[in-house]
Amino acid sequence: MSNKVLVIAAHPDDEVLGCGGTMAKHAKNNDQVYTAILAEGITSRDKKRDRKRYINEIRDLALAAQKANDILGAASLQMFDFPDNRMDSYDRLDVVKAVEELISKLKPDIVYTHHAGDVNIDHRRIHEAVVTACRPIPGKHLVKRILFFETASSTEWMTPGSAPGFVPNWYVDITDTLQQKLDALHEYEYEMRDWPHARSIKALEYQARWRGANIGAEAAEAFILGRNIEN
Repeated sequence: MSNKVLVIAAHPDDEVLGCGGTMAKHAKNNDQVYTAILAEGITSRDKKRDRKRYINEIRDLALAAQKANDILGAASLQMFDFPDNRMDSYDRLDVVKAVEELISKLKPDIVYTHHAGDVNIDHRRIHEAVVTACRPIPGKHLVKRILFFETASSTEWMTPGSAPGFVPNWYVDITDTLQQKLDALHEYEYEMRDWPHARSIKALEYQARWRGANIGAEAAEAFILGRNIEN
């Protein structure tokens, strides 16, 4: 039986960083994979948000996101325009409502999103919104599984004691889809950095290999299980 899978990420590239190999594996297993990216990913480079100044870059990033998600086999990609690294300037309810509409429309069985303890404020706000939007209210659509992923150059950069640490208890073997993840990351050339930055292609392959070694596999992605409901 196929599943509907929804990946809710903050910025273009976060979906691939966090669960790109898992997305490709779902698609290969004939699951329907949907991606939602809530924030722009560009405008925080200036002191004041100026969307018009970066309109070309935002367009190019959207095209890169579409190509990356095509490589992973996503059925659709929806991009919102919340401000980059400024989602704490919005009422939390506004973000929750956006996520609730996604849940109501797509009715996913499985949701992937950010870890609560990331250093990036957008990641934390989206985590909170997803947990709220996916609360199991009788009579509404029930998301059966919620998983939180790690995002290189954010999750591991949070200092100990400042937020919950990322301690995975759910792993997905991505030995067969690691190359798709790396190919998708290459589409995000503007977002990638040179080694030894944590968001370099080499570092991300090492991360996948290390997570694989955690479970005796060639490559893996690691998650924290938020909730799992078995019928």
